[in-house]
Amino acid sequence: MSIYHTADYIFPVHKDPVRNGIVEVGEDGEILGLYHSSDEIPADAVVQKHKGFITPGFVNSHCHLELSHLLGALPRHTGLVRFLQSVMKFRYYEEDDIVAAMERADAQMLENGVVAVGDISNTAISAPTKKDSAIAYHTFVELLCFEPEKARAYFDRALETCQAFDLPSSITPHAPYSVCKEIYRYLKQLDHPERNLLSIHNQETEEENKFFRYKNGDFVDFYRELGRDISFFKAQGRDSLQSMLPLMPSNQPCMLVHNTYTTIKDIYFVNRHEQQITWCFCPKANLYIENRLPKIPMFWKMEHEIVLGTDSLASNDRLCILSEIKTILQHFDEIPFEKVLRWATLNGAKYLQMDEQLGSLEIGKTPGLNLISHVKGKTLSEKSTVKKLA
Repeated sequence: MSIYHTADYIFPVHKDPVRNGIVEVGEDGEILGLYHSSDEIPADAVVQKHKGFITPGFVNSHCHLELSHLLGALPRHTGLVRFLQSVMKFRYYEEDDIVAAMERADAQMLENGVVAVGDISNTAISAPTKKDSAIAYHTFVELLCFEPEKARAYFDRALETCQAFDLPSSITPHAPYSVCKEIYRYLKQLDHPERNLLSIHNQETEEENKFFRYKNGDFVDFYRELGRDISFFKAQGRDSLQSMLPLMPSNQPCMLVHNTYTTIKDIYFVNRHEQQITWCFCPKANLYIENRLPKIPMFWKMEHEIVLGTDSLASNDRLCILSEIKTILQHFDEIPFEKVLRWATLNGAKYLQMDEQLGSLEIGKTPGLNLISHVKGKTLSEKSTVKKLA
């Protein structure tokens, strides 16, 4: 049995919005039709009428489900290094508490219209939650190893963790400042590196660039306090991204996350290389940790692939992609809502290799259906809310 929904605008994403359009959905959520007027549907069809926008379900391209128990536990505006120290100090709770928090976070994302998540994991603790979820997950098993002599052992352990997920998964370096060169060599040795999606935290703090340019700043103190010998590491004389990129497999898709201190020179450097780069922004987390946003219009104007994430509940008050969209539009009003919506839907689905079913209101797909209310013209307002329709 078909269900028909109409709203002020239908945003299919893969093509132009349809004013007062109608979308036909099957009982299983499959898109059966997209119409411009009631003349195109059966005369006896019952149409559910809504105020606002109808969009595909959202894709949260960067999340840390494992840190959901840290909601409200860490102070704001400490800067990244202090934030990392706090996460290391407080992340180990009772397993039952961690699992319960992950289940609440998963339910919150579903309620907020999220249909797919790219999730960072350090262990397999989230596997049962993800397997039982109505949300589609791709798990990025994260590697943190800055000591060359331990690289092989850490890499093998990450592969074992990957196998513990009976779901799409891949292994990924955490960040340039936390991974030694040997890890990138092992990535190149994978049987099919082009199938191993990466999600790397990039230039979330200026201290990362200082560390790579001059080997000074907060990260030197960070490793000293951890008792780690980093005498092998030499100043690179250039930013972290420019130091890391040549080490990566050229045929491996890579999502660079945060990019708060990425410069136009870094972007030009990326453009000169063959890597398949997608940029991921988590604006509310950037404000929470560094009280600063990336120069998002700079990436948009250069027509780079962009996706959106929420980061974790350690650095955010809720896992809601609509809130991330609103934050971008409030700070960068030159970017159209329609463009940011694509980042939050189809682009994310494409990077996670889920776009055959998700990301756009195309016939045959089951992308989920969101209703965004309290809108203003063809954009959002401060009061905009999201409700899952299908």
